Amino acid sequence: MVRSPKTPETMVVDISGGKKIYFASDLHLGIPTREKSRDREKAFVRWLSEAEKDAALIVLAGDLFDFWFEYKHVVPRGYVRLLGKLADLNEKGIGVWVFKGNHDMWMKNYLVEECGVKIFNKNIIIEADGKKIECGHGDALGPGDKGYKFIKKLFGCRFLQWLYARFHPNFAFGLALFFSKSSRLANVGNDEVFKGEDKEFIVKYIKSIPEENRTDYYIFGHRHLPLDLEIGKAKYINLGEWVHHKTYAVFDGKMRLEKFEG
Repeated sequence: MVRSPKTPETMVVDISGGKKIYFASDLHLGIPTREKSRDREKAFVRWLSEAEKDAALIVLAGDLFDFWFEYKHVVPRGYVRLLGKLADLNEKGIGVWVFKGNHDMWMKNYLVEECGVKIFNKNIIIEADGKKIECGHGDALGPGDKGYKFIKKLFGCRFLQWLYARFHPNFAFGLALFFSKSSRLANVGNDEVFKGEDKEFIVKYIKSIPEENRTDYYIFGHRHLPLDLEIGKAKYINLGEWVHHKTYAVFDGKMRLEKFEG
C-alpha cells in the first residue's frame, strides 16, 4: 500500500484586481563562466521587471545559484543585480518566496535580512482564486532514489555545515566552483528528455496522492525540463531552467508555462 505524503502547509494569496503569481526556477548562477552567468542574471532581472508590473507574488523554486554558502560574515561574491532587484521588489511590496534547492540548500538568513524574501525548506500549497497550487524545488520527491535522498540528508546536517564553514572561503568556494564547472548542465547543455510517466519521479509522487486529495496544480523545478502534463484532474508543470530554456509559469486563475524572449 502506498502511503500518502504529508499535506504541506497552505498559504493564501490574493490575486484580485488583475494580479498574477509568477514562478521560475533553476537559474544556476555561477556557471559555466562569469560572463555567461552575468548575461543570464541580467535577462532574469529583466524578467523580474516585467513580472513586477502585475505580480502579487513571485515564487523562485530553487537553485537560483549553482553554489551558495553563508559564513557568519561572508557571502558569495557577485549576483548584485539579482540581489538588488529582489530588495527593490520587497520595497515595492511585492512578495518574493524562495525555495532552497539542492545546489543552494545552505541559504540561511542573508537573503531574508538584506532582500526581504521568504525562504522555504519544504513544499507548500498556495491557495489563490479558488485553486490550490503545490510548489517546491522538486528534488527527493516520490519513491526510490534512496542514494540521492541520503546525500541530501547528509548535506542538510548542521554539524557537517559547521565543519565546511571551518574551511577558508577561498578554498570552500573554489572547490564548489570546480565541481560546478564540470557539471553536465554547464558543459553538455540540457539533454534531458521525458522518461515516461512510469519513470518520472515527480509524476510518481503526484500519483501517490489519492486523486481526491490532489491540488489543482503542481509546480516544481529541479528536473531542468519544461513539462506541462495532465495527471488526472491535476496539472503538473515543471519550470525547466534558465541556462538554456528561460521558461517560467504564470497563474491568473489558470496556469500557463511560457518562455521569456526579452
